[in-house]
Amino acid sequence: MKVIVVGSGIIGVTTAYYLAEAGHEVVVYDRQEGPGQETSYANSGEISSGYASPLAAPGVPAKALKWLAMKDGPFSFRPKFDPKMWMWLARTLRNCTAERYQANKALMMTLAEYSRDMLRVLRQGTGISYNELSHGTLQLLRTQEQLDGIASDVAVLDRFEVPYEILDASGCITAEPGLAGAGHNIVGGLRLPDDETGDCRLFAERLAELCTERGVGFRFGKRVYSLEHAGGRVHHLVSDDGISTADAFVLAAGSYSERFMRKLHQRVPLYPLKGYSLTLPLVDADRAPVSTVVDETYKVAITRLGDRIRIGGTVELSGFDLTLHEKRRFPLERSLRELFPGAGDLRQAEFWCGLRAMTPDGPPILGRTKLPNLFLNTGHGMLGWTMACGSGKILADMISGREPEIDARGLGPERFWT
Repeated sequence: MKVIVVGSGIIGVTTAYYLAEAGHEVVVYDRQEGPGQETSYANSGEISSGYASPLAAPGVPAKALKWLAMKDGPFSFRPKFDPKMWMWLARTLRNCTAERYQANKALMMTLAEYSRDMLRVLRQGTGISYNELSHGTLQLLRTQEQLDGIASDVAVLDRFEVPYEILDASGCITAEPGLAGAGHNIVGGLRLPDDETGDCRLFAERLAELCTERGVGFRFGKRVYSLEHAGGRVHHLVSDDGISTADAFVLAAGSYSERFMRKLHQRVPLYPLKGYSLTLPLVDADRAPVSTVVDETYKVAITRLGDRIRIGGTVELSGFDLTLHEKRRFPLERSLRELFPGAGDLRQAEFWCGLRAMTPDGPPILGRTKLPNLFLNTGHGMLGWTMACGSGKILADMISGREPEIDARGLGPERFWT
């Protein structure tokens, strides 16, 4: 079967890999000149199944108002006259109940854990390297209130039998010795020893090379304009290459997948949330993180990626705006200075932003659309790297007519049809 994949970010490339492994002829289209050049380019580097949670959660609306009032808070909102923005916000608020949060988190954690397992199998089978580390992640808690507040998260970890450690301040420094130089008090931390880290873009680039060896064709620098349907099926794709036909089509175009679906008269509630990061050279390894440390106070993740440090965080609701707002840089720099002073050279930092495709309930959209030969693999939000391999494998199984290895019910677009 010939399958066309639209998008060569981490989701599109992993989808192409598993489709090729299943024996399909695969062609990938992307407007960029290489894989992983948009949202996958400089994310925080975490592969964290234990922290896989919906943005929509009980108490989040109140927290969001508090963050908006902070000068350099983790959330910023730039209202637009955009009905899709307000409809997405309304649907997100409806999901901020305890019942919906628990159901959505269960779906996300199951997918994330499966994805981590698939990544390990892929790594063992191919020898792929991408500045990967398997040293766990540490959620750093600066106040007693934060430490007391992890009880609900711990209950979920217990439910899913996810290994964890609750650490005091000295335990945090034992796990991450660079925190010994932190200028602020550390009350404790929640450590997930099974979590991993790695350079998402580097992985996408090297996996694309493996895909090419397996016969996958990449059409880089080719803008896709539309998917055209006839007789209840997608008939062809229109791009800079002209018209291209296939037996099946996959939309893995992140936030932009919604635009293609709208042209097909099928609406999916995807909306972009902008995230920022800094990538800087390592200066002093002894002062740097060993793996990933999540600063709970500012919702910032600090990750060691080989001889670099990646600082990622903040959520900005501003539509498809890719403007780099300098004031969003300060909270990232502050976390590094306060927790790992002297670890990296901020003067040489690359400042970046990307658009994460978010669903209002949290889980991605993964499965067949109303057009039986069109599939979606999008909407992973801030967890695209965490969920990529599992999502790609599940979709390849669906297209191949095989039952996925985990229960994928609840992930498909049909949950938004009623």
